[in-house]
Amino acid sequence: MAKILFVITGADHWTLADGTQHPTGFWAEEAVAPYEAFKAAGHEITVATPGGVVPTVDKGSLAPEVNGGQVNADRIAGVIATATEIQHPIRLEDVDLDDYAAVFYPGGHGPMEDLAVDAGSGALLTSALESGKPLGVVCHAPAALLATVEADGGNSFAGYRIAAFTNAEETQAGFADKAKWLLQDRLTEAGVLVQVGEPWVPNVVVDRNLVTGQNPASSAPLAVELLKKLG
Repeated sequence: MAKILFVITGADHWTLADGTQHPTGFWAEEAVAPYEAFKAAGHEITVATPGGVVPTVDKGSLAPEVNGGQVNADRIAGVIATATEIQHPIRLEDVDLDDYAAVFYPGGHGPMEDLAVDAGSGALLTSALESGKPLGVVCHAPAALLATVEADGGNSFAGYRIAAFTNAEETQAGFADKAKWLLQDRLTEAGVLVQVGEPWVPNVVVDRNLVTGQNPASSAPLAVELLKKLG
């Protein structure tokens, strides 16, 4: 049994270019699919958020149309409501990477608000990358990689191949023209090599100990790859 750290956004909104706050948080499937996979494999999970706040699930991610129907939507909502790890997170600031065998970041638009500029999270990501431990990041959570700025101004993940939520998907989701910045563009500017797949289709990229997924549909196959690395 291994201990796996989930780092989840503490934001409940995403500030758009015009200053309005779009209600968001973490995306349900991206947390629940890996959570269930890791628990089924016998692993222990700890959730950390900035400040230790109970993370907010994006209400849109609980809609039946993005969960294959009402029955599964209700099931996923039930997992989130009853998962003690999610309801009782620790403070991200108190995390000791040595306590964990792997690190996983689920997405949602929330990370665009807080983890993208969270230096503590950035330091943790850099340490996880350098440690060789399995590190999984999915959908909008690669926004957190933007906070891994090194002393010379470079990015710790520059030169790594990753998958992340694409400009095409943000456009189809209706936010590309409202956002302050687009994830694919910012990652590319930081020297990260974004491997763009078809919109909404699973796309998992493995580069050394880093495992990334493009969208919600990528979260379950990403969990499979992380489990392989845990042995």
